[in-house]
Amino acid sequence: MKITLNDKVIETRPGKTVLEAALDAGEYIPNLCYHPDVRPVGACRLCIVQIKGMRGFPPACTTKAADGMEIRTDSPELIRFRKNLAWLAVSEAPEAMKANGQFRKVVEYIGLEDVLPGYIPQSKGRPADDSDPLYIRDPDLCILCGRCVRMCSDVRQVGAIGIVNRGIESEVGTSFAEPVLQSTCKFCGACAEVCPTGAIRDRIPMCEIDREAKIVPCREACPAHVDVPRYVYLISQGRFDEALEVIRERLPFPFVLGAVCTHLCEAACKQCQVSGQPVAIRELKRYVASRDSGTWRRKLKVVAPTGKKIAVIGSGPAGLSCAWFLRRAGHEVTVYEALPRPGGMLRASIPRYRLTEDDLDREINVIREAGVEIKTGVRVESPDELLKNGADAVFIAIGAEKGTRMTFEGSPEDPRIRDGLTVLEDINDGRLTKMKGIIAVVGGGNVALDVVRSARRLGAERVILLYRRSRSEMPASKEEVDFAEEEGVEFHFLVNPVKVFGKPDKLEVECIRMELGEPDASGRRRPVAVEGSEFRIAADQLIAAIGQQTEVPASFGIETDKWGCVKVDKDTYATSRKGVFAAGDAVTGPASVIEAIDAARKAASSIDLYLGGDGNVEKPIAPPEKMDPRLGSEKGFSGRKRRPVPVIPVEERTSTFNEVEKTYSEEDAVNEASRCLRCKLRLEIGRAPMPPENKVKIR
Repeated sequence: MKITLNDKVIETRPGKTVLEAALDAGEYIPNLCYHPDVRPVGACRLCIVQIKGMRGFPPACTTKAADGMEIRTDSPELIRFRKNLAWLAVSEAPEAMKANGQFRKVVEYIGLEDVLPGYIPQSKGRPADDSDPLYIRDPDLCILCGRCVRMCSDVRQVGAIGIVNRGIESEVGTSFAEPVLQSTCKFCGACAEVCPTGAIRDRIPMCEIDREAKIVPCREACPAHVDVPRYVYLISQGRFDEALEVIRERLPFPFVLGAVCTHLCEAACKQCQVSGQPVAIRELKRYVASRDSGTWRRKLKVVAPTGKKIAVIGSGPAGLSCAWFLRRAGHEVTVYEALPRPGGMLRASIPRYRLTEDDLDREINVIREAGVEIKTGVRVESPDELLKNGADAVFIAIGAEKGTRMTFEGSPEDPRIRDGLTVLEDINDGRLTKMKGIIAVVGGGNVALDVVRSARRLGAERVILLYRRSRSEMPASKEEVDFAEEEGVEFHFLVNPVKVFGKPDKLEVECIRMELGEPDASGRRRPVAVEGSEFRIAADQLIAAIGQQTEVPASFGIETDKWGCVKVDKDTYATSRKGVFAAGDAVTGPASVIEAIDAARKAASSIDLYLGGDGNVEKPIAPPEKMDPRLGSEKGFSGRKRRPVPVIPVEERTSTFNEVEKTYSEEDAVNEASRCLRCKLRLEIGRAPMPPENKVKIR
């Protein structure tokens, strides 16, 4: 149908309001209480118009357009009326003009006309509410447009806030003025998103560039940028197969990561600020992976064969992930592994109580079944032989498989001094089945924790961890530290071994106490030796778990950096050799499994481009859909605590390598997933219409 707006004929659809029809046609009508996602109420009346044959000045946001309607928005009378309304709004909330938000822009566009000449608008002096862990609520900036209230009640169906008090005391607040944490608020951020003045605003400011990252911090924190909010939402709905599809779009090892991921996503989860406990994202991933029905395979798309061949050196998480993505892109992929079985460091050094061989084999077999050939017991001496034998590209994923040795004064070559990585490999291979006496382990990362926990299982009477910083600086996962403590490991913090003396029956380890100084390059406070604080401890073995190194064979003929890692182009992962690419620990040094997978996916994209493809190696599995915007009301939501992960008893832990952590029950998984704040929903909220840039200055 057609309407006439300021003598201009425009087309619109039945059911549209005058304001919607105008905005669709690119014609701006001033407005404030209107928002495209909430029901219009005409409260601010800034969108008033004149309609031929209709009395008064109806608000455009609540008036339905009709075929043949003739409308004016720019008559002198309307302009004057709007200026009066704008002045009244500013007089009620003068502080709101300080924020560079929609309110200020609309007032600047309209201009002001004094209703009471000489009156100076004054702030009501109402204190800001600082009790909300994520948002600041400042009633002095509120103009009572009601957008936040309608979003909370009508769209989210939470109803945590409303217009409270009467007359000039009216403001947006919770029922009975209860603290936000005791209300039905679900901290979704919708109220802050639609507020035009900043009366409700994010505690941590954001700009357009980092807006999405700050709104959905869990996805941003994940190195692979897995769509965490989406799969957690699907789990909360009991749609477990679809949740697994979302995860598998970005990585081929959902169960492995559900068991060993460093879960940076959880550290970033906003539930940390609300309840003090993040959503158990890693455990939820593990749950859906554990009940894999295989339905995702029917949706898996593999591009038609391209005729291109890729050779992958190394079958760790980087090598197998790159192979997986390249196979999905239609290439023929062969993986070469020097060890008898594939898996790299996942198999060689992660203890079985954290990741069983059966679970690892199950996910590797999925990659095999997709058409990736894995040749074990084959040591590649040079990419040249692979390129000469028909490979169009080579991907190096040899990891960082050599443990870093500490150098001590005294008896540095004593065989009772070992590196942590070698010890773990010996345990997993069955070469080391018993440990006796006192075992001292140096380090604060996950490898060190794996060693001390394994030593307890192998019979050591005492296991001591020596770490030169404090507990809070430990890079190891908090739960690994807690488990170790429960299992009887002794922690000696702010201690560093400096000398070792080999005695016939024991090692005598001289240590020095440390104190924390200024932060170093890692952001942690640098440990500084305390002069004269030396002391000695006795140990049967001293195991250094202080890092890993990459060893690139000289026969590879590729450039390395000063740390011995493969040097690559940071964007393409191409090495100094044409057609040869690399990623994972071989490039970065020791990092997490999820970081290796993400780098391998990016490298696979570059290899696909190099071979003539479009670089799109992430084919969708789960069909796109929008999340339900309704959250529902729940009293005490902020007090809901994280569901504990089932674990075996400590007595069983310290005598066997049985898997310690078990998976959630279905009930626990659904309940835990429903703790998610659904932050991503905020990205689906529309933007309020802003005035054109040609503003009229305030008079």
